[in-house]
Amino acid sequence: MKTRFRVVIIGAGTGGISVAARLLRERKSLNGEVLLIDPAEKHYYQPLWTLVGAGAAQKSESERDMETLIPEGAEWLQDRVTTFLPNEQQVETAKHGKIQYDYLVVSPGIEIDWEKIKGLKESLGTNGVCSNYSFEHVDYTWETLRQFKGGTALFTHPASPVKCGGAPQKIMYLVEDHLQKKGLRDQSEIIFGSANPAIFDVEKYRNALEKVVDRKDIETHFRVNLIEIRAEEKIAVFEDLDGDRGFEIRYDMIHVTPPMRSPQFIRNSPLSDAGGWVNVDKHTLQHQSFNTVFGIGDCTNLPTSKTGAAIRKQAPVVVANLLSLIDNMPVVASYDGYSSCPIVTGYNKLILAEFDYEKVPQESMPFNQAKERHSMYILKKDFLPIMYWNGMLKGTM
Repeated sequence: MKTRFRVVIIGAGTGGISVAARLLRERKSLNGEVLLIDPAEKHYYQPLWTLVGAGAAQKSESERDMETLIPEGAEWLQDRVTTFLPNEQQVETAKHGKIQYDYLVVSPGIEIDWEKIKGLKESLGTNGVCSNYSFEHVDYTWETLRQFKGGTALFTHPASPVKCGGAPQKIMYLVEDHLQKKGLRDQSEIIFGSANPAIFDVEKYRNALEKVVDRKDIETHFRVNLIEIRAEEKIAVFEDLDGDRGFEIRYDMIHVTPPMRSPQFIRNSPLSDAGGWVNVDKHTLQHQSFNTVFGIGDCTNLPTSKTGAAIRKQAPVVVANLLSLIDNMPVVASYDGYSSCPIVTGYNKLILAEFDYEKVPQESMPFNQAKERHSMYILKKDFLPIMYWNGMLKGTM
């Protein structure tokens, strides 16, 4: 394999493949000049895992072989990046040495820090400790729910950025709905412990979700953070983020949204900001210090929700600005912070939150999307996966 490419893309996830596909569609001369670097053999459509954990979808539907998704005209190097050398316009890989680039797109996603919560890693998948954030363990959420006969079901949201800010509560609403259908709701208590100050950041959707929480009789604790699980005792330990004293909650089932962080090779690189995220301009997505570098998706310091929907709007901006650089033109394409959270509130209901950097709703449907709708649930369950595999990853939407 050659060691110099016009465009090198780190990460063959949603952002990386979308950018590669768009680039090759818009600039045929880049055929053979785009390299994707990613060590993974599989690619996952992770938004489906919420439904898998609630028994409403099969996890096999979320998985594809990576080699089947690499756009025609792009090369794929199944390796991992160890070092960035932006002044030399090079990246160093674990097995294939240094790769030279003219332009770099950084999109390796986000890293789950299972070990940050004491007792979580070793107890996950046992004793009622669940997490939909693991392909390996997502089936255990449904197994635990099917065997649940009443008691306390506890759900958490950590004090870190996470993939899709609404996901930690979606499974909670589905569990509540399941318990209602099974006649177990009266024998059950549902508790949500979140590091956030409210159920959602955007006022319009926050107001709607607060009504959902009230209707479902869910006990909420905000500005708290899970720090330990004592699985044998079924006790969760929280810290109070606004005070000095922590507290404990005994549970029968716990769904943990784990803390997340940028990948280590990003944190330790000259591309990161003080928090360890790829430091990009929030509108052009061009790196703040290295103008031949762009960032996209969850690994960046963009002040918006980390979702696939956000990447769908970021990818055209990255491609337009990268092509402008190639053509010695000004970088003018701009991203407004758009993100979307399809918040499942039951097995047939969904609130479709869409908003920008200013937390202003940017709704795409001709109706009030803060209202729970069956049609929007069908959109998430049946149509969004098709749009993802056959549109977004093909560079056509």
